[in-house]
Amino acid sequence: MNEVAIWVEDTTGARQQISVPTDMNLNLMEVLKGSDYPIQGTCGGLALCATCHVEVLESGALRPPSDQELDMLDSLPSLTNHSRLACQLPIDQRLAGLIVRILGE
Repeated sequence: MNEVAIWVEDTTGARQQISVPTDMNLNLMEVLKGSDYPIQGTCGGLALCATCHVEVLESGALRPPSDQELDMLDSLPSLTNHSRLACQLPIDQRLAGLIVRILGE
């Protein structure tokens, strides 16, 4: 089974590693919810609510955000230059070494 290591930073700056399989067709929001992180994902991954808002602190070559994701991000008061919706980040080898901070509204 192929896995990638993803790091989640909390509000104190402490980081925890999650090892995630790449062959289960998951997205980052599903992984964070399944790992008991405080992320809602109210819309179920359709990029309609931004309750899975994360800030990408370090990454490899992520897929660029879609127009729909950018529109949703633009509506957020806590938008950063590195904001993404976790539901729009499929788990694959591009996420290896990803470090995120959860910012969900």
